Order: sequence, then structure tokens, then C-alpha cells
Amino acid sequence: MISRERVKLAINHKEADRIPLDLGSTLVTGIQASIYAKLKNALGISKGLVKVYDPFQMLAEVEDEVKQLLGVDTYGIQLPVTLFGYRNENWKKFRMFDGTEVLISGNFEYDLLENGDIVQYPKGDRSAPPSGKMPKGGYYFDVIVRQELIDESKLDPKEWVEQTYSLYTDEDLEYLEKTSRWYYKNTDYSLVGNFWGAGFGDIATVPGPHIPYPKGIRDVEEWYVSAITRKQYIKEIFQYQLELQMKNLKMYREAVQDRIDIIVMSGTDFGAQNGPFISPNLYREVFKPLHKAMNDWIHENTNWKTFFHTCGSIVDFLDDFVSAGVDILNPVQISAAGMDPDFLKKNYGDKFVFWGGGVDTQKTLPFGTPENIKEEVENNMLTFGKGGGFVFNTVHNIQPSVPIDNLVTMFETVREKGTYDYLKKQSLKK
Repeated sequence: MISRERVKLAINHKEADRIPLDLGSTLVTGIQASIYAKLKNALGISKGLVKVYDPFQMLAEVEDEVKQLLGVDTYGIQLPVTLFGYRNENWKKFRMFDGTEVLISGNFEYDLLENGDIVQYPKGDRSAPPSGKMPKGGYYFDVIVRQELIDESKLDPKEWVEQTYSLYTDEDLEYLEKTSRWYYKNTDYSLVGNFWGAGFGDIATVPGPHIPYPKGIRDVEEWYVSAITRKQYIKEIFQYQLELQMKNLKMYREAVQDRIDIIVMSGTDFGAQNGPFISPNLYREVFKPLHKAMNDWIHENTNWKTFFHTCGSIVDFLDDFVSAGVDILNPVQISAAGMDPDFLKKNYGDKFVFWGGGVDTQKTLPFGTPENIKEEVENNMLTFGKGGGFVFNTVHNIQPSVPIDNLVTMFETVREKGTYDYLKKQSLKK
């Protein structure tokens, strides 16, 4: 069975020959550059420096040779533009604090400060204040909040959206068309479209790391408070965003056609570790109508499945996600309150595809033993995989602190014990 067939069965709640595996098809299912370099070495691949395609989380571009060795079934279609607003091109060398040498966009402009921190600039524009900081010894960039003094009379929702988002250009659409066509014709991967247009209030974009001089509410804490104190302002921002992104969605459809199977819609987090991040009532009033409008259009006009990333304990939102038309849930944070795999599969296994939840990246993967990894990975495949509706991925991106033996054990367990023949035999034993 080829990867495209395997993933299509899984996202339609049917069992394939084995559980599909994703690594690197999205910004939330990837692997950090330092640990990826160690993984390549463990796989016996010595050629080529790691390419960092996301200079925010410092995510590695997962090469075809690695995908083939691990049995990865997915490929992400995404524009070569970073969260900081510059294109990935003209690659140059960059050394991480841990000594890992990588390639990064030639448009990446940075300075090493006296205290050892590294800062980078929006759109590579050194005339603007820096918008990202990697603390000395760190592995990622934190967004620098550049909040102007707030003048309530000058808060302009339309200005906020026009600074933050834009319509696809002809160049963008040509890239999406050519890239999706090439990978559809020349590979067996299931193609994942990275759209992200339904990310209303996605906190990675709220501060405007790609904007030289961001206007409006850009401070993270102030933004969350504004959902109550400036609710009309936030709702108007979202309405302008919806109008713009619906235009983009229709153009996206024209560009990629039915070559993609999955469309990544949102990265907005609604859950914290121990409960909802916002009230379910606020979700229903402010977010749900927008999600439903976009999902309805997709289901009426395409065969795509909608992929929503939302971290934390999201149990209180699950019924609303169902009626809003969400097909795929990620990262399935099994360590959060109420997110027990057995509960999720029993109560929502016929409603959602679980994309993630393969192993806990907070405790088990970085701090457990290889035996702990084997046990958790197998148990989660048994639970989530029954009847299809599961694509294996870790809970969010693979972090740099993971021991390489643990990571290799995880992939070996997926390969050796992720077949449905094996899982059915184990299920009968239980």
C-alpha cells in the first residue's frame, strides 16, 4: 500500500496495512534542527547540513532519504516564507548554541548581543526593532513584543488585519500549483496543505514578528484580556480576517485542486495544561461561527479534511469542534487534564482523526527509558489506531533535549508494531 492510500484510509476512519506516520509536514508536527542532526547521524546519513525552514521554532526540513528510512507517509505543501516575513532562499551557514551547524535563509539578519542573546529582524530589515530573540544557550527564538502605547481612539481592526495578513500573490499561487503538482505526480506521499488561514488569534502571529512596526494590540497578555475588555475590537479583527482568508481559501483551492488530502486550518490554542484557556462560551460566540463558515466551504467544495492544532486540555470544546466541522485534531496532548487516550477514542473516535498523541513529549520521550517509550507508543497505537482515524506523530514537535536512543526507539516501535496485523493480535490478547 502506498503512503497516499494509507493516509486516505486513516483519515476516513478505515484501517490500512499499518498506522500512517507523519514527520515534518506541518509547523506543529516537526523536529527541531539539533535533534534532527543527531537522528540523521543515527540513521547513518552523513551528507548535507540540516536546513532550518522555520527560524522561529528552528525546525528542520525533513529530507526524503530520512522519510524513506523511517517510513514517513506525508509531505507538507507550504510557502517558503517564514514567520518573520522573509523567504527561505540563498541558504547560508549558522551555528546553533549547542554547536550544531545548519543552513538558514540568506535573508535571516541577526545580531549577537553583549549578554550572549541572538536577535533577528522582521523581514530581515535592520532599520526596524528586532522581533525575535534566542536567549544565550537556547534552541528557539521567542517573539519580542513591541507594543506601542495604547490609544483606544486609534485602534483600527482593519489596519491590524492588513498589517498581519495579505492576499496570495500570483507568485504564491504559482508556487503552490507547481509544488503540489510535482509532489503529487512524482511521489506517493499524502500531501498536507499548510493554509493556516483560520488561525484567529493564533498567539504566534499576534505580536507581528514579520511586521517592522506593528500597530494595535500586540502584547500577548493584553490580547487575551482584550477578548473580554475589547471584545468588539477583536470580533471586528476576526471578521476582516475571515473575509480576507475566504478569498485566499478559494484561490488556494484553484492552485492545489484535489492534489492535497488535508488542509491545515488553525494553530490557535484553546487549552492549557489543566483546563480551557478561554471559556467555552467565548469560543462559541467569537470563534466557532468563523471556524464553521470556513469548514463548511471546504466540505462543500473539496474532498479535503480540515486539520486543527490546539494544545492542552480541550475536552470542553470537543462537541463544539464537531459541530464546527473539524475533521482532524492535533497535537492530542495526552498529558493534559481529561485527555486520556481511552476516553478520547471511545467518545470521539468516530468523529475526529487523531493526528498526534503517539507519545508524550513533556515527560516520556525526553525523560523516560527506551522501555517506557516502547510501552507508551504501542499502547497509544492500540488505542487510537483501532478502526483507523489515527496518524502517528508525537505530541507537538520533537524537542532538542530528547535522548537519541529514545527517539530511535520510538520510530523502531512504530515500524515494528504499527501494522494492523500485529495490533489486532495484541488486542485479542487483552
